[in-house]
Amino acid sequence: MTTGSPTVAPPRGTSSDSGFWYYWGAAGISSLGSGITAIALPLTALVALDASAFEVGLITAASYAGAVLIGLPAGVIVQHFPLQRLQVGMDLARAALIASVPVAAWLHLLTLVQLVLVGLFISLANILFDVANTSFLPSIVPKEKLTARNSLISGTLATTQLAGPSLGGLLVQILGAATSLVTDAVSYLLSASLLWRIPRDGSRRPARSHEPFAQQIKAGLRFVVRHPVIRPCVMASTALNLSSGAVLALAPVFLVRTAGLPAGTVGLVLASDGVGALMGASLTTRLAARIGTARTALAATTAGAVITLCMPLAHSGWAAPCFAVGQGGFAAGITVFSVITGTHRQSVTPPDLLARVVASVRFFTWGAIPIGALLGGSVADAFGTRNALFAGCTVAFVAPLALCFSQVRGKRDLDN
Repeated sequence: MTTGSPTVAPPRGTSSDSGFWYYWGAAGISSLGSGITAIALPLTALVALDASAFEVGLITAASYAGAVLIGLPAGVIVQHFPLQRLQVGMDLARAALIASVPVAAWLHLLTLVQLVLVGLFISLANILFDVANTSFLPSIVPKEKLTARNSLISGTLATTQLAGPSLGGLLVQILGAATSLVTDAVSYLLSASLLWRIPRDGSRRPARSHEPFAQQIKAGLRFVVRHPVIRPCVMASTALNLSSGAVLALAPVFLVRTAGLPAGTVGLVLASDGVGALMGASLTTRLAARIGTARTALAATTAGAVITLCMPLAHSGWAAPCFAVGQGGFAAGITVFSVITGTHRQSVTPPDLLARVVASVRFFTWGAIPIGALLGGSVADAFGTRNALFAGCTVAFVAPLALCFSQVRGKRDLDN
């Protein structure tokens, strides 16, 4: 298909290694701040505003709604801007948005509406940033190093996700929920400064296509829907994220109100997500080499779905460790699957389509998160938090089923 005359991207991996390390540092610092916000934002709603389970679910849904609102056009939007500058701009915008919460709290003006709107606008910036960020990586890393680099990034993000909620819970107890969000605003500023230092020759110039906007969107969407491997992987990811959305919304409510845990302990329990992700990232490369990427993807989704049931089964004095095992195991499975399928997409997608393919995938997969969050919050208010959490976790079993009923089941590696 003709896509006009886009400026040709530089060969993959031609940038100096320093470019990747700036990229890696920015991702780690930003993720640490986001990990703090993951615990501080819902606790702000619960503690400062006495929010209900549905209201916490609403904030969580708004925080991921960008995937639904601009998920598909994001790929076309991104390819019309220099990737590096767009990422810096989105970091600065997110810093300003998150900083508005503690400012409003200090002025005694904080409302649920503001938390929802902040979550919404940050989610819009997140989509543009992440599409640009994912599309940018292959221009500074050689193809043969993509799996290893993606695993390193995932491991780094897992480490920060481990530290972030724990630090967030501690900061909430010391500083208060809203004030602890200042750290996330600072992390976005540091991330922007590191991304700005990446050598400019690693940043693809914006494309100049004469094709209609809608046709450009359709090209990326069509590639995803017609690809025999990417399509079932996206279906599996969508199921996992639908389940994750429910868990994200319900975990703070379950741990605080059902299990009766203090904020500091909640932070430690939620840090199990980072422990699991770190374990998954450390195992991905070795598992892929030993049994193949397709088999690893199937095994990871199956194991993750089974162990996630430990979360709603958490009771009494065993609530914290049982929930932590369930969340950590689920995170490990998701991380392994995400690294493998993300690397596969980066490897098989034509460079001029990559941003649009990433955006199309984000539309389906990330769009499931706010839906899961809203459904989880609604079911919790109607039938109880534990029942809602159990229902949300069972959705994860759709992921291995989607892979089993596709070409993935008969493959050793996804790209064969």
